[in-house]
Amino acid sequence: MSEQYRIFGSELSPYSVKVRSYFRYKNIPHQWILRNPSNMEEFQKYAKLPLIPLVVTPDGQGIQDSTPIMEKMEALHPEPSIHPGEPTAAFVSALLEEYGDEWVNKPMFHYRWSYEADQISTAERIAATAFGATGEALVKAAAQVRERMVGRLHVVGSSPETKPVIEASLAGLLALLERHLDGRDYLFGGRPAFADFGLFAQLYEMSTDPTPGAIMMERAPRTLAWCGRMLEPSDGGPFEAWAGLQDSLMPILSQQVAALFLPWSMANAKALMAGEESFSVELAGQAFSQDTVKYHARSLQVLRQRYQDLGEDTRSGVDAVLADSGCLPYFT
Repeated sequence: MSEQYRIFGSELSPYSVKVRSYFRYKNIPHQWILRNPSNMEEFQKYAKLPLIPLVVTPDGQGIQDSTPIMEKMEALHPEPSIHPGEPTAAFVSALLEEYGDEWVNKPMFHYRWSYEADQISTAERIAATAFGATGEALVKAAAQVRERMVGRLHVVGSSPETKPVIEASLAGLLALLERHLDGRDYLFGGRPAFADFGLFAQLYEMSTDPTPGAIMMERAPRTLAWCGRMLEPSDGGPFEAWAGLQDSLMPILSQQVAALFLPWSMANAKALMAGEESFSVELAGQAFSQDTVKYHARSLQVLRQRYQDLGEDTRSGVDAVLADSGCLPYFT
């Protein structure tokens, strides 16, 4: 039996890159396998869903979904921990990880499939790596990929009407990260936290695409450097105390998480409960409409359960931060 884990993924998948970064940080023996037609039969043997990343354990079990993969591996490989010791910082880290996975994915997907240069670049890369296409077959496969993915923009709520909200969200996030990463290697100090993995992966993908990559090169050099570090993250020191982090993390919580992500999350959850297939919510003074997302309702429940599981001795500190940022109503 091999002692290595196998990660089936793609360089163009933020969730695959996220898991690979985690395994590298933890020095967990693994093999990075680009999913393509040559290994599809083996992939399907272990995958319950046709989604990457897929992690195959040394004993032959398949695990999918990036956040549960990391949580399962964290239980097996707890050191160095990706969770700050301070309960407030740990909760904020988990909240930002979810925000990265579920909201920052919107500008990533939006830019990748809304702009012609990005559509062409990504479709060609997918056709070459995922299908092994070359020559005329590459041109044909890239055209098919492009048509299919552009047709899926509605899945993340990207449309001409929501474009201003999505693009302003990225611009705002980059400005806030540039301030926060001034003098810091990682979001919570000297080593990566849960939040780093969720946020960096989406931004790393954007850095490889023509349009958002140019935006980041012009406006966000510190964020680009952080994305580079997160490809091979290292333990460079302890987590910083929340008192030193809050000045530049609180604006991210208030302007991004409380103003955009959590209202969107709650509207999605309410629409699902009502049996509706789509919903609309006001974000940044504008209507934001999209189809309901079943998976996110489950992940939001997990996040809210994390809040409910806080002990009485730690709840007050977390509540103070959530209240000051405007996040608290979404947990109570």
